[in-house]
Amino acid sequence: MTENWLDAVKWNEHGLVPAIAQEAGSGKVLMVAWMNREALALTARHRKAVYWSRSRRKLWHKGEESGHEQRVEDIRLDCDNDVVLLQVEQKGGIACHTGRHNCFFQQLQGDRWVAVEPVLKSEQEIYGKK
Repeated sequence: MTENWLDAVKWNEHGLVPAIAQEAGSGKVLMVAWMNREALALTARHRKAVYWSRSRRKLWHKGEESGHEQRVEDIRLDCDNDVVLLQVEQKGGIACHTGRHNCFFQQLQGDRWVAVEPVLKSEQEIYGKK
């Protein structure tokens, strides 16, 4: 597979593009992460989500520590070519490192954020630390 298609992506000044992981079955947004060119190429090639960890400054194969992989069913690019949408099957039903189904579990209620989604598995159970 040639990777000329990667040239169409409008990478930011750090060589990154935001990537939205959407659950293929429900349409629910699970998480938003960043991808560099290598991460997107690997994701397309192996059909498993690979992101760029800005904090660790390295490739992050989703599920490498937790086992909660994302199998990629479809890859889309938005109309401005600056956001990637991955439609995924979320293994284990947990996308968030906090042990929730998705990362968008905090809801604005009045003047404060309230966690409204349950923890399905504790971080200690997932990662064995803390």
